[in-house]
Amino acid sequence: MNVNKSNGMMNFSEIYKSKSGGLVALAWASLFAAVSCAPGAPEPYGALPSEAQVEWQKMETNMFVHFGPNTFTSAEWGDGTESADVFAPSDLDCRQWAATAKAAGMKGIIITAKHHDGFCLWPNPVCAHTVAQSSWMDGKGDVLRELALACREYGLKFGVYISPWDRNDPHYGTDEYNDVFRQTLESALGNYGEVFEQWFDGACGEGPNGKRQVYDWDLFNSTVFKMQPHAVIFSDVGPGCRWVGNEYGSAGRTCWGTMNIGDGTPGSHISQEQLNSGEMDGTHWVAAETDVSIRPGWFWRESENSRVKSLQHLMKIYYESVGRNSLLLLNVPADTRGHIHEIDSVRLMEMRAALDEVFSVDLADGASVEASHVRGHGRRFAVENLLDADYDSYWTVDDDVLTPSFTLSFDTPRVFNRIMLQEYIPLGQRVTGFSAEALGTDGKWREIARETTIGYKRIVLIPETEAEALRISITGALACPVLNRVALYLDRVSGVAPDEPLFHAGSSCAGSSSDNGGVVTEDEVLEIGCPTAEIIASSKAKVLDLGGIRTASGFFYAPADKGKDGCVITYDLDISTDGNTWTPVFRDKMFDNIVNNPILQEVRFPSQVELRYIRMTPLRTSSPDTYAVSAFGILAE
Repeated sequence: MNVNKSNGMMNFSEIYKSKSGGLVALAWASLFAAVSCAPGAPEPYGALPSEAQVEWQKMETNMFVHFGPNTFTSAEWGDGTESADVFAPSDLDCRQWAATAKAAGMKGIIITAKHHDGFCLWPNPVCAHTVAQSSWMDGKGDVLRELALACREYGLKFGVYISPWDRNDPHYGTDEYNDVFRQTLESALGNYGEVFEQWFDGACGEGPNGKRQVYDWDLFNSTVFKMQPHAVIFSDVGPGCRWVGNEYGSAGRTCWGTMNIGDGTPGSHISQEQLNSGEMDGTHWVAAETDVSIRPGWFWRESENSRVKSLQHLMKIYYESVGRNSLLLLNVPADTRGHIHEIDSVRLMEMRAALDEVFSVDLADGASVEASHVRGHGRRFAVENLLDADYDSYWTVDDDVLTPSFTLSFDTPRVFNRIMLQEYIPLGQRVTGFSAEALGTDGKWREIARETTIGYKRIVLIPETEAEALRISITGALACPVLNRVALYLDRVSGVAPDEPLFHAGSSCAGSSSDNGGVVTEDEVLEIGCPTAEIIASSKAKVLDLGGIRTASGFFYAPADKGKDGCVITYDLDISTDGNTWTPVFRDKMFDNIVNNPILQEVRFPSQVELRYIRMTPLRTSSPDTYAVSAFGILAE
């Protein structure tokens, strides 16, 4: 007897048709009774994703493109005083961006339509700092239009980043600005077709009038939904998706799609740990988005062409984002031509080739599968559903079963080092823990992994294993587990080591290290062009003696790995030729975005200087009364 697993109804065309009408009637009655007694689908559990949020997570990888005046000034955060004419791409080609993203397997592109400097990449009618005021294309250029058209041509979705912080607009810091920003959103979201994601940065600082803005987030979000009803809104607290809590590309080993956001607003200081792991009992569905740059910084700099992340690093990021119930938003900034740089593009193609090689062959194909439990003992929710490609078919169990297991058996031993599991998130995220055991060729079962959450997708990295069978046991769940996929893969190309075993809930992995471009250990000195330099004093200030008079065009600083022990946020910088008379270079200057992205920062002097000593005095640090230095030195020509 066949069962259609999409709706659970039996195919009665194969029922034996007896000449005895009574027997036929009895058969039909028995069959309908069996169908009517079969349990339906499990009730949804907890906070649930919308259809748009499910489709968003299915995208898995998208491209972020940082592009604007900072591309031409090498600033990380522009201050809004730059001339509009600074923005001057020599050969803007958004079709090249889209072709690159498509070839890399990405599903969408999000562009920094307006960064903190307030410069708009489209002719925003309520802003005086836009492409319309620049000499590029005689003021008739429109990057949003070019990119939206390119995305449609290549079958990609189109999204926008629009920062509410504006270091140029004179209204910033007043009640009037919120309405100006509303009109900015309407302009960007109303003229370029469908927008799949609105990316809000929670940054907030003083404007040109010296005042901080109180953002009207209810107005901003309602405007987005009015213009783009199906858009997913990104911020610290969603409502569509949340920041993962770091910029080095790692979701938590425990990562829930749910959080208790309460009255939180973007930039409201929800802890990075909370953002990284989510919350098991969260009242809202706000899955994590992992935003990370292919380069140390977010905007393109020629000096970083040699510091593009390695294939191994990018694959590690993939496993720690997509493989941990998050979406990967990989920043690939456009250069001063308006192109994705060749080095970045080649690395993306290497990453795509590696992903294709790893995930093109599912080593679970052809396996036989048995489960300890099946809901209603029927075929609608059979464990075989785990091996098909239908997203909406799944294996589940009766409501009172929270710790079921299933076993894959192979006709010949399989060799694998990646285990992929998926929960059917339209019914909620349920699993709190699971383990994997392999039956070796010696006939012994051995535990090879123990983890916590699954969510939309979980890829567990294990040592290369040869097994005749694999058993997955759900060790804890908030409601009956609902899984729609299991797959096995062999990765011999990425060089990414297996996850360390995890034996308790709530832990998170530190993830991949920052690319600091050759930074040495804490309290040592890296000085470009002068290896004999040494720190001669290290109380509150850091004073560097270069050993002789040098010509410098700037200096650099890097905190300890991932900001350990604190970062310098604002500082004074002085120079001297004799160690007695000091000349101020910067006062109360900020290392932009260093808390979220604690990488080596290069700061240029207004002009070249001669010096022997350089002194950095921290004014504000991310940890009270402490900070760490892993690199400090001059930029020598």
